[in-house]
Amino acid sequence: MTKQMSGGQAAVEALKTEDTEFVYGLIGSATMEMFDALYDAPEIKFIGVHDERTGTHMADGYARASGKAGVVLAGQNGPGVTNLVTGLAQAKAAYSPVVSIGGALATGHVYRDAFQEVDQQSLLTPVTKKTWTAPSTDRVPELVREAFRTSLSPRRGPVQLNLPRDVLAGQAEFETMQQPAAYRNETVPAGQADQIGRAAKLLMDAASPVIIAGGGIKYTEGHEQALALAEALNCPVVTSPGHGDAIPFGHPLNAGQMGPRGNAVASRLVKEADVILALGTRLGFNSTFYTYDNINKDAKIIQVELEPTAIGRFFPVEIGIWADAPTAAMQLRDALSGLKQRGEAEAWTKVFKEERSAFLAKRDSEAILTHPTQPSGLFKALRDVLPKEAAITMDAGTLCLQATDAMNYWSPKSLFTPLDFGLVGFSFACGLGVKCAVPDRPVVSLMGDGGFGMTLSELSTAVDHGINTVTVVMNNQCWGAEKAYQRDFFNGRYIGADVSSPPFDKIAELYGAKGYRADRLEDVAPAIEDALQCGKPAVIDVAVDPNALYSFRRDSFKHRGG
Repeated sequence: MTKQMSGGQAAVEALKTEDTEFVYGLIGSATMEMFDALYDAPEIKFIGVHDERTGTHMADGYARASGKAGVVLAGQNGPGVTNLVTGLAQAKAAYSPVVSIGGALATGHVYRDAFQEVDQQSLLTPVTKKTWTAPSTDRVPELVREAFRTSLSPRRGPVQLNLPRDVLAGQAEFETMQQPAAYRNETVPAGQADQIGRAAKLLMDAASPVIIAGGGIKYTEGHEQALALAEALNCPVVTSPGHGDAIPFGHPLNAGQMGPRGNAVASRLVKEADVILALGTRLGFNSTFYTYDNINKDAKIIQVELEPTAIGRFFPVEIGIWADAPTAAMQLRDALSGLKQRGEAEAWTKVFKEERSAFLAKRDSEAILTHPTQPSGLFKALRDVLPKEAAITMDAGTLCLQATDAMNYWSPKSLFTPLDFGLVGFSFACGLGVKCAVPDRPVVSLMGDGGFGMTLSELSTAVDHGINTVTVVMNNQCWGAEKAYQRDFFNGRYIGADVSSPPFDKIAELYGAKGYRADRLEDVAPAIEDALQCGKPAVIDVAVDPNALYSFRRDSFKHRGG
């Protein structure tokens, strides 16, 4: 069967075939045929945003939380599409499956310095997994299929599809569209038997083994398989930075996040382990800074990765296993039967549990609860009041970096951060996308005042569409990380470090959201409790001591002798 449609109608039909729930975007004249077709597609909810960048963050958050592709539509060619760049670069760094669609200049006007002309194909290629420009109307469904297939295949990532005006307006005969199962691989590789056997013996013979669980465990929700292996080994599990929710907080073998920005207990385990099982992690920048300062140089590394080019890329491995991380974890657990555990490893884990317990107790007991509000006191207040099912999104910046391992993540896919891109202005918009994916869970977004100032216009998006998240603005009136560097390495010669902002609680009220102000630490918990129940998007403006600054990347300034 065939049906005549415009390119815009065909694009929307292809989105429907992919079971698309939400399209985030900003309307524009270049894609009017597509928007008109969305009008007749009630199964797809269009979320109109104020900036294509923040719309991309929403699609990114939705993708990470749902496991499906998040879709963003830049309605205007030129400036509408250039606004996508930061969001797509963020999604690429996080390996997040975002399908970005942008209007493009009519093909007859290309290379004529036409209105809003820019080479979108070249511009977006470096920040995507792949970018296409549709050459004709009849190929629109094919390229939408290819966009989803590429975005969702390992290693996942964002893609860009440029749809020229004449391609969307053109008419063609289209056959009934294929279902995704017809063109998408749903299988995952398992580890080879000999590699699994060697790795199992290496783990069992280890005196001080540790498992590093990364995104390959988190995004597959493979925590049960990872923990089954850890329990069989009685081996501590650390998580890579930004993936502190890869395994539940409450499990006794969970050490928390490791690395330069992780906690002392988890970081020590990786520095002293004799065998490291890197389970679905690249051992990349935020985990190691690419140095043996953060990982034992003498350790034997077993690396399990779905992306073969990641194996042994930064550190040489004893055994590299190209496989799906949860699948390999279960293979390893099964291979352990009949092998005898050494007493040294039991002692290693016993010491770890004691240290972990002491660390958590110290974290609470040493929290500063006096005025003005200190980060440690704020994080304790949040730990005490947030429900266990909460999903938490974070920005970059010094306060959010301190918060990353200070929160407790009780279930997988509860932590959403900029990861290696280190983007400020991500958290609030990401939280809106996460809430669309998991509407029954509370979503709390932590931001600094600078980052929230970048994105607060999306409060109207949240209000208009009833996306009820809670945003905690940690307001220290400065760009905290940079101000800390100026203080510590440039003799306090501050320039551009201070931020002036209106009262965010009042701004929220003007948008139709609920606003709260927490000038003292004791105001925080009641505000959170009320915000979670208020039935509106909510913003809590928390005054944080502007002098509570911390330099995270001290290594960046070694050349200054600091």
